[in-house]
Amino acid sequence: MRILLLNGPNLNLLGEREPGLYGHTTLAGIEADFAARAAASGADVRCVQSNHEGALIDALQAARLDCAGIVFNPAGYGHTSVALRDALIATGLPAVEVHLTNLARREPFRQKTLTADVAVGTISGLGALGYSLALDALMTHLQALGES
Repeated sequence: MRILLLNGPNLNLLGEREPGLYGHTTLAGIEADFAARAAASGADVRCVQSNHEGALIDALQAARLDCAGIVFNPAGYGHTSVALRDALIATGLPAVEVHLTNLARREPFRQKTLTADVAVGTISGLGALGYSLALDALMTHLQALGES
């Protein structure tokens, strides 16, 4: 079974960009931990990060062909992109949305995403730990569907 770990704009700068807000863990560190946890559950991972909306859409469309589920941090695009929402729906795959910061404590324009209501669930505000929890939630959901 394969899981898509999809990260949106500016997440390539984790560990450098506003560490007081986003933490010191790098995206490479998050991806390595995620892949190890997935392997322990019998899954492999395709990691994709892009600052470009179209590349994220392409990754979602490709996932529908060989992935069982998605863990997705849309970052800033989550607040603005109907196209990402439509692509997520088009996959037909269960997805867990994850955010490093607590969106409810952020600026009003960041408190809602266009993708959250089409995800199985959302994990927000727990930093890099949120990715591990999102993977656990997705694997539990897939087991309930009989896909693992």
